[in-house]
Amino acid sequence: MQKGALNVHRIRKDFPILGRKIRDKPLVYFDNAATTQKPLSVIDAIRDYYMNYNSNIHRAVHQMAEEATHAYETTRQKVARFINSRTTDEIIFTRNATEAINLVSHSWGQDNIRRDDRIVITELEHHSNIVPWQVLCNQTRASLDYIEVDDGGCLDMDSYEKTLRNRKTRLISISEVSNVLGTIVPIREIVKKAHAKDIPVLVDAAQSVPHMPVDVQVTDCDFMVFSAHKMLGPTGVGILYVKKEILEELQPFISGGDMIKEVHKYETIYNDLPYKFEAGTPNIADVIGFGAAMDYLNRLGMDKVRDHEIELTKYAMDAMKDIRGMTLYGPLDAKNKGGVISFNLGDIHPHDLATILNDHGIAIRSGHHCAQVLMEKFDLSAMSRASFYIYNTIEEVDKFINALNDARRLFGI
Repeated sequence: MQKGALNVHRIRKDFPILGRKIRDKPLVYFDNAATTQKPLSVIDAIRDYYMNYNSNIHRAVHQMAEEATHAYETTRQKVARFINSRTTDEIIFTRNATEAINLVSHSWGQDNIRRDDRIVITELEHHSNIVPWQVLCNQTRASLDYIEVDDGGCLDMDSYEKTLRNRKTRLISISEVSNVLGTIVPIREIVKKAHAKDIPVLVDAAQSVPHMPVDVQVTDCDFMVFSAHKMLGPTGVGILYVKKEILEELQPFISGGDMIKEVHKYETIYNDLPYKFEAGTPNIADVIGFGAAMDYLNRLGMDKVRDHEIELTKYAMDAMKDIRGMTLYGPLDAKNKGGVISFNLGDIHPHDLATILNDHGIAIRSGHHCAQVLMEKFDLSAMSRASFYIYNTIEEVDKFINALNDARRLFGI
């Protein structure tokens, strides 16, 4: 095991799934940009809830209900500290980052976007940060504009400046880190320039919050979304951060139980923030599990998480560059990208390559990665993608490189 920022040997003992074999080979899991594996502490937190205090929250006064409510709201406090929001009132639990963006599109967009207005996104975006804005633009007869990406996978800041000069620009919605190329965008500069024009900014932080320190007060974004399952937590839990002064003006996205104070025959008084935006029984167990995931990452330290990924990414890219027929996409400096490497090997289709690597016990992603706009930019239908996290090792990268060379030889490259 490498001697780096993290004690990976010790970390791996916390993840039971890493003991699994695929095709009689030890599992090498390089699909972390899609979802991460879960440590025992997260699994145990969910199990503990169901075994010892399973109850609904915010309603009953019996002891188990109070215990469940406390655990659920403690996670909200942990989220607020993790991203340094000013208050827990700014933290809303959703099912995922996609739902969080849809909440903003519906609750903020319907009241603030009008005909001929412009919403600006980038060519880097995941479909989750494209389709909701397409829907809103179709409904309001607004326009969707794109900040262009250069051949190296970086944002064209001249293209961004051009969008800001348009007086009809009403929102910037942008991924802080590309899920395909790993590109880290200059988010503070983007927000600062947008705010100088009184334009709010939504940050899709699904690929940044799990991998590096994030501070919403420093970034000064107006909205931020991310998902628990990409940072050791369970699926089915997303986070929406909204500045309180904006949130106070928004109408609910979903209505029903728990987002109300009083309901009468012909009128309803909504609940206080943030509960006004959390209708119905939430995903209690998995929110509690997410709290354990943040505890785990906090013990490691997000600076060390980032350093570990830089080390792995640099090592892997340096080795991949020497493989005949290899094409790498996006920034080539590991310090300027997340722990994501997208590539193609000769004329091997990414799905075929992923199948070959699976025979070696290696899990990577293949396809368009829910980013077909970016694929069109590069005139490709698919890429292969390897993505790293805290439990991945240099030794696993070596197995990956050997498997790539086996595939190259198999296809005569």
